[in-house]
Amino acid sequence: MEFGTFEQKIGYDFKDKGLLQQAFTHRSYLNENRTSGAEHNERLEFLGDAVLELVVTEFLFAKYPDKPEGDLTAYRAALVNTQSISDAATKLGMNEYLLLSRGEARDTGRARQIILANAFEALIGAIYLDSGYAASKDFIGVQLFHKTDEVVSKRLWQDAKSRLQEIAQEQKGITPTYEMVSQTGPDHDKLFVVAAHIGSERIATGEGRSKQEAEQDAAQKALAAKGW
Repeated sequence: MEFGTFEQKIGYDFKDKGLLQQAFTHRSYLNENRTSGAEHNERLEFLGDAVLELVVTEFLFAKYPDKPEGDLTAYRAALVNTQSISDAATKLGMNEYLLLSRGEARDTGRARQIILANAFEALIGAIYLDSGYAASKDFIGVQLFHKTDEVVSKRLWQDAKSRLQEIAQEQKGITPTYEMVSQTGPDHDKLFVVAAHIGSERIATGEGRSKQEAEQDAAQKALAAKGW
């Protein structure tokens, strides 16, 4: 796959192009495409996750000198969660470059979000190995730091269910409720679908690998649907 356009988009030219390709290579792709010497992105993801957390921690520590540890931890979690970094990956067009099995390529919704978030972290790991901490920090800064003021002002550091409950009670005087719509798949790999209601109105549905994850997804989508 040709990654030149992507490198232009992120403003970084890899010295080791193999690292860039590895960042986009999902384990499932190698199961279907036995390529000599090729590696999937999980080790890079592990490294990138650590670099991401350190860079964001350092940034927040400097930006909010008077905030306590608990607030900073919540802000960091909101900046680096799956939703946030998969959104950043989507804006970079990373979806077009993912190397996936045919089955994984059909995944949408939460499953694709997770794959994109993992690839974003792997990309950070690849940049770190290719050029070091400063280059990784520059990339993360461009992609994520601009979100910080919105995270704080809109209380996005709260989990979605807490935020939806707070705003719904404020705006409507109603506490949201959640309804199980379906659960499919074997016990070790279930997919739950849950609907979020405000009063009698179904606002959104969400999915996840646990009931709690599906409720959070439904709450997040309800907030978006309501413009909250």
